[in-house]
Amino acid sequence: MDDAMYYKRTIVKEHVPSQELGEERPLRIYLPPGYNELLSYPVVYCQDGEDFFNFGRIATTMNRLIYDDNAEPAIIVGVDVDKAVRTSEYAPEGERFERYCRFFAEELLPYVESRYPVRTTADERLLAGDSLGATVSLHLALDYRSLFTRVLSLSGAFLQSTQARVAAEDDLSWLTLSMLIGLDEKDVSTGRGTFDFVEANRNTKKLLIERSCQLEYEEKPGKHLWGFWQQELPRLLRRFV
Repeated sequence: MDDAMYYKRTIVKEHVPSQELGEERPLRIYLPPGYNELLSYPVVYCQDGEDFFNFGRIATTMNRLIYDDNAEPAIIVGVDVDKAVRTSEYAPEGERFERYCRFFAEELLPYVESRYPVRTTADERLLAGDSLGATVSLHLALDYRSLFTRVLSLSGAFLQSTQARVAAEDDLSWLTLSMLIGLDEKDVSTGRGTFDFVEANRNTKKLLIERSCQLEYEEKPGKHLWGFWQQELPRLLRRFV
């Protein structure tokens, strides 16, 4: 395969209006090779959309999976975020968190589904996020389980409030979750303080297993950086497509 084929991508930029957020939110939407609006496609929704495309190289990754691994073509929706309000939207205690979740489930999904031939069953949607993006993705699945049952977490910021949210559940057998954490993430500095993400993920893993979540959990050497996540993303994404 000529490498140029991997980098030939169709990415459409959209702005979805949101009453919840009081603004238009930028999206970047990857359409797979051979895209045909008469067909239907599974869909990957990414928090930190700009980072997933620019640093995670998710569009090139999907092209490689389609061409090299015969993966089923999927549409990828990257939801951009203003870094100035990211913690407010993605952290469970953030003042914009509940509004962002309602935007995602009640405004974003209908917008995308009215314009693109994405499949609309929960098992054909994947929520993907890194750090706090994984946090809000897991909370979205827990709060909107009729919409989301599959989550991909790259070094999720599963701190006390998220662990408490998981602990409040009795049965998570309906949830499929893939978790990756880097062993060099024991002292991660964030806007809210410094945290041991390895311990947080291990604690969350225990809670999830106790509630029968369909969990794939991995620890390996790596830092809280896109350089780590980008290398692992193709293999993790392959589990869902």
